[in-house]
This record gives sequence, structure tokens and C-alpha cells, in this order.
Amino acid sequence: MKIGVFDSGLGGLVVTRAFISAMPEYDYIYYGDTANLPYGEKTPEQILSYTLEALKYLISRKCGLIIIACNTATSIALRYIQQKFIPSYAPDVKVLGVVIPTVEEALLDNAAKVGVVATSATINSKIYAAELHKIKPELEVLEVAAPELVPAIEQDDFILAQKIVNNYAPQFSKMDSLILGCTHYPLVKDFFRKALPNVRIISQDELMGAKLKDYLNRHVEIDISLSRERQYEFLVSMLNDHYQSVALRMFPQINIYPKEK
Repeated sequence: MKIGVFDSGLGGLVVTRAFISAMPEYDYIYYGDTANLPYGEKTPEQILSYTLEALKYLISRKCGLIIIACNTATSIALRYIQQKFIPSYAPDVKVLGVVIPTVEEALLDNAAKVGVVATSATINSKIYAAELHKIKPELEVLEVAAPELVPAIEQDDFILAQKIVNNYAPQFSKMDSLILGCTHYPLVKDFFRKALPNVRIISQDELMGAKLKDYLNRHVEIDISLSRERQYEFLVSMLNDHYQSVALRMFPQINIYPKEK
């Protein structure tokens, strides 16, 4: 069985790169739903539908452990998938999200104020505030949607992306930590760090490799089911020259292909 990674577009390539860097011996399949991006401005029903379709595809490709790298899909669909879909459709498959590991990381330094910047759908779900308050009820949480940021990144327009970051950054100047709650945002983490030099920036590419490795160390029954032939596949639902270029910026020296029909 392989490790599957799903994202709403190409941002999850950054997290996949972190997984492969931490654990290169495993087999990985990445699937980005470029035909339907961005998820952040879609309805919850659309997001759930797209996510279920992606998971069915990864399961058909023999993925025994699937990480939903997309924060939006995690916030909208993960609970239903774990509680309803997987038990009936593929009970031997394990599906994980990225929110809880990120929340745990944000609270490691005993922060009193935590900011979250993410897509509209993630912010509207309030999943980060809910999970943060489960661990630390008295925590001050500031959640802000930045709907323009993912399209700018997907269009490879980092001049615009930096302007967007600079517009949002002042709202978080009094936070102890800021969660970049989208897998696209590691590509602009340096912009956030430059704009907020006194705030600890939590970027998922810097923590998810170690988090997955720790998870597999604690769940030997899953680890022993995973194949280790260093085979990596990168697939998308729609491919064009632009997406190829963006993918190479996120994960140099990979070959990305359209999903088989």
C-alpha cells in the first residue's frame, strides 16, 4: 500500500516534498484537483463531493494511508470521511488531515494569542479556533480569510502575493504565533516572516514531515502495510503548461501528469 496525498491544487506539493524528504523510502502518489481549484471559495457540498472523488481515486490506486493536505478539504470534509465514508467504503484505509498537527505545533511555545490566515471556507468552518480552544480554552484566536492569496500563488504571481500578504499582516502584529492555514502558503512564508518579524510563523511544510514520521512510529500496524520502493507519482485532474511551470516551482525536478480517465 502507498501513501496518498491529496490537495485542491498544487500547493500540497510543498507538503509532499516535506514527506519525501523526511521519509524517502516510501511510495507516494500525489493528486491535485487542479480542474476545480480554488476550493476555498466553493460551497461545502462541492468541497465534499470533490474530496470524495479524489479519495476514491487514491484508494483505487492502492493508497492505504491518505493525507488530505488541503486545509479547506480537511476543515469541511475530514470528519464525514473518517466517521461515515471510510468505515463503509474502505475500512482498512486511514485518512488524516493537517489541522490538528498544525494546532499542536502552534501551541508548543505556550502562546497566548494565535492568528490564523486561510481560505474563506477554512475560516468559515472555524475548525482552527475549535481545535485550538480544545487544547487551550483561554487562548485568544484571530482568524482572517485571505481569498486572493491562493489564486495569486496558483497564477505564479508572487509580486501580487507579496502585496496581499503585506495588506493582511498588520492584523496579526500582536499575535504570538500565526498559522498559515493553507498548503499554498509555505510558498509565501518568507513574505509573512518579513512583514511580521516578531511573530512565530507556523508553516505546514516545516512540520508535517516530522509529524507523519512520528505517526507511523506510533502506528506500526499501518507502517508495516506500506510499500517501500521509492516510487513517486504526481498527478492532477487537469494539466497545462502553466500548471507544469507552477508545479516545478513548488517541487523542482518532478514530472507531473494528468490523472488517468
